[in-house]
Amino acid sequence: MIDQQMSLRGGAARLPVRPRTGRFLVLAAVFVCAACGLVYELELVALASYLIGDSVTQASVVLSVMVFAMGIGSLLAKRLRCRAAVGFGMIEAALALIGGSSALVLYASFAWLGDSQYALVGFSLAIGVLIGAEIPLLMTLIQRVDRQDAGGAVADLFAADYVGALVGGLAFPFLLLPMLGQLTGALFTGAVNAAAGGALVLWVFRSDLSPRSRWLLVLANVSVIAVLATATVLVDDFERAARRAVYGDQVRVAVQTGVQEVVVTGTDRDSLGLYLDGRLRVSARDEYRYHEALVHPAMNGPRARVLILGGGDGLAAREVLRYEDVRAVTVVELDPAVTRLARTDPALSELNGHAFRDPRLTLVGADAFPWLRADHGRYDVVISDLPDPGITASTKLYSAEFYGLIGEALAPDGRLVVHAGPLGARPQTFWTVEASVRAGGLATRPYRVTGRYAGFAASPDRGGGGDREREDWGFLLAAAGRAPQAALAAGGPEPRSLRGRELREGARAAAEARLPGLLPSTLIHPRYWEDA
Repeated sequence: MIDQQMSLRGGAARLPVRPRTGRFLVLAAVFVCAACGLVYELELVALASYLIGDSVTQASVVLSVMVFAMGIGSLLAKRLRCRAAVGFGMIEAALALIGGSSALVLYASFAWLGDSQYALVGFSLAIGVLIGAEIPLLMTLIQRVDRQDAGGAVADLFAADYVGALVGGLAFPFLLLPMLGQLTGALFTGAVNAAAGGALVLWVFRSDLSPRSRWLLVLANVSVIAVLATATVLVDDFERAARRAVYGDQVRVAVQTGVQEVVVTGTDRDSLGLYLDGRLRVSARDEYRYHEALVHPAMNGPRARVLILGGGDGLAAREVLRYEDVRAVTVVELDPAVTRLARTDPALSELNGHAFRDPRLTLVGADAFPWLRADHGRYDVVISDLPDPGITASTKLYSAEFYGLIGEALAPDGRLVVHAGPLGARPQTFWTVEASVRAGGLATRPYRVTGRYAGFAASPDRGGGGDREREDWGFLLAAAGRAPQAALAAGGPEPRSLRGRELREGARAAAEARLPGLLPSTLIHPRYWEDA
């Protein structure tokens, strides 16, 4: 009781170290806890973007909920100031357990329940409340160590907190994620959090604890670290089981690169599936429909030099290299792991026709945006085979500035083709991309392949919603300063004539999907490809 009254009046604590050393240890604990807190926050944002998509929305949800919860936590911590030491120790143990296991639980809810949105909000709320409760309790503890003015104590605490957040923010992408991965990185962070909080309270402030409180904190911290350590040992088995739940039983390759998670399923080229960050990028069953529709309309015209942005799987290059008069193909791919798989994986290399062995092809490992800033000459055809604009975090690759750079790289009669997402399921995304291409100085002609006409099942990354008649792949054909009428003529191997009914229905669908405020465009369906 005397200790509690001293704590409230700012009396000095009985410490096992000198006051200056005790103050340094408190600030070191602030530093570590702040770093761990930011890692939890970034972990939630990264995993939510991976599992749910739409990184801007998920980051907004996590940050806004967490900041709101921190305010609640600060208010709730007022009730614990009379028992600041034991309160801080229990909060850190709870934070270590919840934050450390958050990635595991989110991934499990996605794999077995199919939805992780509610779990994301719950973890953001819980972690935010616990982080918000830290500073008021630490403020009480540092004044118990070194009786300085409140303004100086606040300045020291926030300086240590901000520096810790900086270190945590840099450690997550450059150390934890590449070295440990998302799940193990979160578990390791939780263990560090528990050790730092427990050590500060059980050693520096042990005189403030009753025997019962001391044993309670020891039991809580040992239990939390044991749970996190056990989960770390079992995390590989958990990931394999979760991947089987998400991707099926035929997972052959699963690797976390510096850019994304890459998963390959299927035992041969006919059953192959390539997933990037959990989304189906290539399905051997129907990928040829997508790549034929993407490549061949743009190849009707001069085509000696071709640039492919993205397309590290080599499938767009396969279609381009069918033309014997193509002299040079340049593929610009950000993730070298994808192109390595495309060259070395037997099923994928067979599916892409061993395109990377063709002497006409040059592979460039780079981000397409800065790469285009340099002058690499002029191209007759530019093929933008990038992830769906509705889910990709690289929104700069769908900006007017990006298409302006492409326009500068086009030859006078050059053509650009862009995969712009599903028109039926997300018309706003499609027409926003179309408006961005025009804002970059190019004239556009939209077209699409739909499930009704092409008979394919749309993938999550390159397709639409649940209604089969609305499944589609949307594309934009563009050229500098003119509508590419001639380029839309039937071209490529075995052309088929357009059917009038399809054109009329396509024009009607375009009118229904048209958003107000955008300049009009004509929807032209590509030539009709029949099954062999």
